[in-house]
Amino acid sequence: MGKKIRMGMVGGGEGAFIGAIHRMAAALDGDIELVAGCFSSSPERGLITGNKLGLSPERVYPSYQQMFLQESKRIASDRVEFIVVVTPNDLHLPVSIAALRAGFHVLSDKPAAATLEGAHELQKEVARTGQLYGLTHTYAAYPLAMQAREMLRRGELGRIRRVSVAYPQGWLALADDSSNSKQASWRTDPARSGESGCFADIGTHAHHLVEFFTGQRITEVCADLQSVVDERALDDDGAALFKLETGGRGTLTASQVCGGEGNNLNISIYGEQGSLFWEQESPNQLQIKRRGHPVAILRAGADCEYLDEKVRARCRTPQGHPEGYIEAFANIYRDFARMIHDRRENLPVDSNNSVGDIEAGVRAMAFVRGALESSRSQSSWVALTPYWE
Repeated sequence: MGKKIRMGMVGGGEGAFIGAIHRMAAALDGDIELVAGCFSSSPERGLITGNKLGLSPERVYPSYQQMFLQESKRIASDRVEFIVVVTPNDLHLPVSIAALRAGFHVLSDKPAAATLEGAHELQKEVARTGQLYGLTHTYAAYPLAMQAREMLRRGELGRIRRVSVAYPQGWLALADDSSNSKQASWRTDPARSGESGCFADIGTHAHHLVEFFTGQRITEVCADLQSVVDERALDDDGAALFKLETGGRGTLTASQVCGGEGNNLNISIYGEQGSLFWEQESPNQLQIKRRGHPVAILRAGADCEYLDEKVRARCRTPQGHPEGYIEAFANIYRDFARMIHDRRENLPVDSNNSVGDIEAGVRAMAFVRGALESSRSQSSWVALTPYWE
């Protein structure tokens, strides 16, 4: 690919689980180099992180504003090229907008913003600046998730009739869980998380997976959201019926209070000629069922010729050598690095990859808003199309 893409990070300091995941994923293929960061709201803690990562102290900044200002003054061959945003939700919007305005591309954790209005504001800024913007919807980047998408887009299962997606977790099942970790404390705080808890946090992943697999938009929703744990201010559990734009129907459940569950995201797609099933906790196999045929299980591997070529290109090991969460995350970084490289060379940017775009970010927050409105109005049907504009 040529010279490494230079990355700056906002957030992801000591005690932040996802920051280390991002750094490992970005480094996996050797395309990206972390050169600068503002890792914490505490300059002292930020310097500790920067020192552990081997960064020059002058490129470990006390604020993201100072980082963008100082990095933009560096010569083009040395300055940061893109910013990865790994902060709590309330900072996704201001950090992303500041980075775009300073001339940097942005790769952000989801959601794009804490509210639908914020997502629309960011969408306008992406269009105005012309910078690249991406979201890390990690689960869509697993090779067999991408294989499922290609099969469905070719119509191999016929017209899609029903979708079932579920995302149960158990890490917030008890009242004390809200304060037991840094991640839990901000996710259950409306001032940091935004207008929704569970549905904005993991419901958006389930929503994105439906649209990614099917290639269709969810157009209407009928939802019931609740806070199971007493005195929790945001939803921690919910379920929704939904409609796809070609008439298919589906169910989506997302919950963080299912005691004993880990990260059991799973999805079933039912077509007129067959169905498929994939689950994140066993990501290296995809189950295919066709009427009158035995069940087929596709397995991931760079040497599996029955997989699409673009899917095999995202497998790093032969069949039987499992790949997982870090590798899926790394696929997003590799695809985003390719987009930046194409921009460097004034080539057409191929956005048909694993990187979520700002339009997907807007639709995710439209889904959250629609689910909230539906739940508040006794689970009436809510059209999402007005929220897209």
